Amino acid sequence: MDREGLKDSSRWVVKIGSSLLTNNGLGLKTETLDNWVSQIMTLRNAGKEVVLVSSGAVAEGINRLSLEKRPHSLHELQAVAAVGQMGLIQAYQSCFQKYHTHTAQILITHDEISNRGRYLNARSTLRTLLGMDVVPIVNENDTVATDEIQFGDNDTLAGLVSNLVEADLLVILTDQSGLFDKDPHKFDDAKLISYAEAGDKSLERYAGEVGRLGRGGMLTKLCAAEIAVKSGTTTIIANGADEEVLTRLNNGEDIGTLLGTKLGHVTARKQWLAGQSKLAGELVLDDGAAKVLKEGGRSLLAVGVVSAKGDFRRGEIVRCIDGQGSEIARGLVNYNIDETRKIMGQPSNQIEPILGYVGEDELIHLDNMVII
Repeated sequence: MDREGLKDSSRWVVKIGSSLLTNNGLGLKTETLDNWVSQIMTLRNAGKEVVLVSSGAVAEGINRLSLEKRPHSLHELQAVAAVGQMGLIQAYQSCFQKYHTHTAQILITHDEISNRGRYLNARSTLRTLLGMDVVPIVNENDTVATDEIQFGDNDTLAGLVSNLVEADLLVILTDQSGLFDKDPHKFDDAKLISYAEAGDKSLERYAGEVGRLGRGGMLTKLCAAEIAVKSGTTTIIANGADEEVLTRLNNGEDIGTLLGTKLGHVTARKQWLAGQSKLAGELVLDDGAAKVLKEGGRSLLAVGVVSAKGDFRRGEIVRCIDGQGSEIARGLVNYNIDETRKIMGQPSNQIEPILGYVGEDELIHLDNMVII
């Protein structure tokens, strides 16, 4: 997606760094939050869904506890973050309520997303909230996780969230204007890189030093773009201090660094699925289901499954074969082996009576499946 195409994009993940939200790392700048929320509402009024990934919990905790400086020990940082989360979400909620818009707090960890079952759970929750016209506000669960506190300043998390919701665009707002070909603080002739390919390892030599408040620096932003591109998501790194930066990006203005891909959403995601070598099980399909999958454009329903093999769990990758043993597809399964065996051959409206609950109507959703 080029800059002009941003106008027609429909789903954004916006990550706001600590340096933009806090008073030198000590408390939130509430007037700044009002400005961000105003810009996000402009995007929503333009028909876009927005997921917000926000730092600032530790800084707000420091302020609420009247600490003179940021703690150094991990357990103190986790405790401070727990206190700060209350203030961070309260501040956002108050800002969004002015526009009669509901928000939802989502606390997750990188480990949870790496677990395929939890990945699907988080994906379903976020997509459901967007369908309810709610603005999800995502942060890492610092009380039990350490990555954001120690390293990434939520950059990596923003890339993972972009993958979860299959965003069109990830906007990483920081206190820098983007990626330069050399340190602009040291070299007057440093030039902003307007466009590059996400995942290009040669860009890492331009990453520079880690920021004082944002623990990750430019390198983690490049890594976030590399994660996001697995679902075909374009990334822009831009200066959040620029006036109406989100609105200007939406208008196609050439600001910041755009990290793009030649692959679309479906192609990128399905290349990732096709490249997975570790398969957890196998589903044998009847002739009708096999024909439907081969023709493309349809999810796999339990009614079309004849048998299930393996010891797979929800969210793991299984292959689908026809009656002759030929593989025709693979994807992330929505039910474990025992549940699959109970519902196979049954229509979707029988899943809840059989299992006592319904997770998804499909055994493998089209978005999580690749035809071989």
